[in-house]
Amino acid sequence: MKFVDEANIRVEAGDGGSGHVSFRREKYIPFGGPDGGDGGDGGSVYLQGSEDINTLIDMRFKRILRADRGQRGMSKNCTGKGGVDLIFPVPLGTMVHDEGTDEFIGDIKSHGQKLLVASGGFHGLGNTRYKSSTNRAPRQFSAGSQGEQRVLSLVLKVLADVGTLGLPNAGKSSLIRAISAAQPKVADYPFTTLHPSLGVVRVDDLRSFVVADIPGIIEGAADGAGLGNLFLRHLSRNNLLLHVVDVEPYESDIDPVTAAKAAIHEIEQWGDELSQKPRWLVLNKIDRLADEEVDDFCQLVVDELKWKGPVFLISALKKQGTQTLVHAIMDYLDEQKELEKTEEEKTDTEE
Repeated sequence: MKFVDEANIRVEAGDGGSGHVSFRREKYIPFGGPDGGDGGDGGSVYLQGSEDINTLIDMRFKRILRADRGQRGMSKNCTGKGGVDLIFPVPLGTMVHDEGTDEFIGDIKSHGQKLLVASGGFHGLGNTRYKSSTNRAPRQFSAGSQGEQRVLSLVLKVLADVGTLGLPNAGKSSLIRAISAAQPKVADYPFTTLHPSLGVVRVDDLRSFVVADIPGIIEGAADGAGLGNLFLRHLSRNNLLLHVVDVEPYESDIDPVTAAKAAIHEIEQWGDELSQKPRWLVLNKIDRLADEEVDDFCQLVVDELKWKGPVFLISALKKQGTQTLVHAIMDYLDEQKELEKTEEEKTDTEE
């Protein structure tokens, strides 16, 4: 399935139904008076978060979302039927902007969350509404208001607890396969991953987290080179970034330190949103080094990078060191949740 993370669509809410003009006509009841009913409200358009889809590709084939209009009023004070709301599913992580005004409408983050993107028109009034002591036989009515219409810009940012970053062929997809049930494509050439994929990592029966496999970043990605520019924004949703570095890069003229610095530079170029996120260094493919060389060589890489954060030595292919990494990630995420909970309770107490 093609991965689509941007789409423009037109949404049209239904118009409100017009009010009705009529008079009561029954045998033995002269001058029955007005009995025209109101029209029905127009249907609104909603976007609803769904865990069952992970791409905006449906928007490429359904470019206009149109809700039903309200039915006009009827005689005998009968109100017209309201238009049916249109509810369209979108993947979690979808951000919605108005294309014309650049207004931010909302962000869909949870399953079942509904976001109103176009309001239906208000119903028109029948002539019964205009009856008064001085206007016994009104012929006035009002038309329903027009439903809201706008062009929306949808941008999908993948929702995951942990995101992987690094140069192509660093072993990000192999790591996802090693620690989750996801099966991203793996091959011995760069740019194997062409779109983000998500994997659920189950630590035990009650604890799990979601990890995202992001396509490789190359030099100039922040300025639009390669695939990195298309998917760097997905990393902004993650609570933790794993910087995966190949200790024996695919291209022999690039050493691990140079490869790591290239990815770090692109993140810093992208902005503070990414550069200030917690980032762990994961040195992958240590199985290619002799056992007695692993510690010294990896320490050299850490020293050259002047890395201050956590460092993990793994072999994703042989699942060496991956469980230690998984448990460390789970513990970190649990700690962050506890801190957030404490901050919320503190804020509620102050308020």
